[in-house]
Amino acid sequence: MTKIRQVTEVVTPKLVMEGAGVLLYRSISPSRQNPFDPFLLFDHFAFNDPTEGVNPGFPTHPHRGIETVTYILEGSVRHRDSMGNTGIIGPGEVQWMSAGSGILHEEMPSADENGRIHGFQLWVNLPAAQKMSKPAYQEVNASKLPISQFDGFSARVIAGSYHLVAGPVSDIHINPTYMDVFLTSGETFPFDAPESHTVGLYLLEGSVSIAGREFSEAGLLKLENGNRVEVLGAGNGQSRFIFISGLRINEPIVPYGPFVMNTAEEIQQTISDLQKGFFIRHHG
Repeated sequence: MTKIRQVTEVVTPKLVMEGAGVLLYRSISPSRQNPFDPFLLFDHFAFNDPTEGVNPGFPTHPHRGIETVTYILEGSVRHRDSMGNTGIIGPGEVQWMSAGSGILHEEMPSADENGRIHGFQLWVNLPAAQKMSKPAYQEVNASKLPISQFDGFSARVIAGSYHLVAGPVSDIHINPTYMDVFLTSGETFPFDAPESHTVGLYLLEGSVSIAGREFSEAGLLKLENGNRVEVLGAGNGQSRFIFISGLRINEPIVPYGPFVMNTAEEIQQTISDLQKGFFIRHHG
């Protein structure tokens, strides 16, 4: 039986500063309550404010127990890490990094010719059995991101699949769907989502209507209580949103800064490992 998901929570992004002077809009951050399980954090960033200084970014920092997903719309981000990986994430490109047992990495932005950089970072939890796994990367060039095209809407598929169009990111425990969707006013974007999945929609541009409620301001919408999503383009012109869906892990978590483990003792061990030089278990 088809049951349409309703919007049960509207999260207004908060302006926060992270790293070396990075201003960004944060919709969710790690907490023990973990209401968006398996998603831990969602940031919308744009390094376009002169008050951020000449070189804002994220200097070398550690992660353990999570995956970080960076999706760039404008500008680029140069990255390097303790595994010996280096590279640049440019417009329309994605990096899906599994920190696993531990990694040190940095992410530093560069503006495009118009002085802009714009994108998103998503943190995804790892189940207890994978938190101490070997770090891994999946990096995708813009040319490798397929587009599922229909009359009235299109979806750039990063992970998961949509109408037989499969995204290049694969072998992720939560079986995620991550898409960048453009929707024309008056048209409907449908998606079948198992009830075991958390579904979120970040409205970036325009207006949408979901189950009779209209939304027109940037923010993260949580959709629950059903097995199907139907998003109607509202207002005038085109709307754009980031769509995420993933299997709930249903495990307790203890977040501490860039670490997310399952117990306080594991967090204490992580801090001890970092202080004593045992944090990095795998090298490139």
